[in-house]
Amino acid sequence: MTPAAPVPDKLGVALRVGLFVIIGWIGMVIFAWVMFPLAGLLVTSALSTFAAAAIANAITVRIYERGRLSDLGLGWTALSLREFLIGTGIAAAAAALILGGPLIAGFARFERIPGVEHPWSSFLFVSLVLLFGAVGEEMMFHGYAFQLLIRVLGAFATILPAAILFGAAHAGNQNATLLGVINTVLWGVLLGYAYLRTRALWLPIGMHFGWNVTLPLFGVNLSGFTMGVTGYGLHWRAGDLWSGGGYGPEGSLLTTGIVVVLFFAVQRLFPERLTD
Repeated sequence: MTPAAPVPDKLGVALRVGLFVIIGWIGMVIFAWVMFPLAGLLVTSALSTFAAAAIANAITVRIYERGRLSDLGLGWTALSLREFLIGTGIAAAAAALILGGPLIAGFARFERIPGVEHPWSSFLFVSLVLLFGAVGEEMMFHGYAFQLLIRVLGAFATILPAAILFGAAHAGNQNATLLGVINTVLWGVLLGYAYLRTRALWLPIGMHFGWNVTLPLFGVNLSGFTMGVTGYGLHWRAGDLWSGGGYGPEGSLLTTGIVVVLFFAVQRLFPERLTD
């Protein structure tokens, strides 16, 4: 968002956020209704979120700021690729750590999943879908409305409520658990903090994507979604507190701990930018 944009009064803020929410919600309903008969639940969820978020952001930033999507932290700068790649890398490494550790220690093992054809082409397709999903969710939860509220209310008063909404949006996922929702809220805080440090969406998009794309490689569920794209699944010899059960590793204590580690990694790697 352009730094010269004036800060609206409380009523103006409410109207802007309200319009963003209404457009985003209606867009998701319409796109999901159109797409679901043509695609599976994962594809519908990812692409409908992306489309609705893009439209909601494009309309609101154009009406109120005379701006473009690129003004919402999506402009490509000299730092954008670095932020995206580092975000992808540290989140992928974190996911590999909490799954590779139990494998090495003997608390989990790979098992063949019958009936999976063309695993790597399936993985590439799922990866593309997950990239659209990551971009869509970041635009939805950390786009225009979030950035406006950061300016008006400050970071703490904005990041935590947005993270709670992020967790609530996943509460209806298959096999969702209380710990899974709590961890998703923590992820929402982390991703909001990643935006705050860089004043751009490339770092949170990279982290979101890196985490999401690594879990299917290990054959585990992602926020309740079962993919089985590689033809292998992870069979746990530990309880649900460590494996996450049907929700996947995001419902485990391992994720709770690794989110804290990622928070300090972001703090260390990315000095905060004070302006948009």
